[in-house]
Amino acid sequence: MQENIEQLVSWLRKKVKEANVDGLLVGISGGIDSAVVAHLIKQACPEQSLGVIMPCNSQSSDQEHAHKVIESCGISSLTIDLTETHGVLFPSIQQQIRNSGTLHEVQQQLADANLRARLRMSTLYTIATNYRYLVVGTDNAAEWHTGYFTKFGDGGVDLVPLVHFTKGEVKEMAKHLGVPDEVIHKQPSAGLWEGQTDENEMGTSYEMIDKYLKGEQIPKKDQDIIDRLHKRSEHKRQLPAAPSPTIT
Repeated sequence: MQENIEQLVSWLRKKVKEANVDGLLVGISGGIDSAVVAHLIKQACPEQSLGVIMPCNSQSSDQEHAHKVIESCGISSLTIDLTETHGVLFPSIQQQIRNSGTLHEVQQQLADANLRARLRMSTLYTIATNYRYLVVGTDNAAEWHTGYFTKFGDGGVDLVPLVHFTKGEVKEMAKHLGVPDEVIHKQPSAGLWEGQTDENEMGTSYEMIDKYLKGEQIPKKDQDIIDRLHKRSEHKRQLPAAPSPTIT
């Protein structure tokens, strides 16, 4: 695992040089994946790395864990509270749709969650432009395979260093890097609504997804769920679709 860490740090430095930028930044949520990335980019660019905390109707424990991550790796940080921005924008959009007579209430929870993810992405790129930094994503192999990320939200990044590592491997990496124990062992959650967890939303566990990705046998029920999630989210892993240049 230490060799993996050293290779990732070297790769991040290489990408900074290739892009002719000055450094790297990551949104720190208080979860394990962003904690690992924060530690990695701090090692890659000790003086030019940044962790951004972006509460948006967030649980206070998430911010507490995010600050613990910042302390554990010593990365510079900014906090941009998006709660007020979201509180103006989302109701305004809802009202305009409602006025048209086509508001689908059942879809609003998902639309709300996705808007928050995209507000965070826009914030990260605004900050990155100011500092001439690349935006580093936090998706691991399980999230990437199942599409458990918001298109053009937390999936809207420049680099994805953890995309080939299972959730279990990310946890091992976190231990090597010195991520706080309470962050390593907390229940994975995007913090989108009260009681929300990744595994409840997906319908299967990270343990099952990790085993699946390693080619191990898992119950058919879990395999079917993972296959369905992968197929349904294929568009998230592709560039925007375009017609053939021969179409006129």
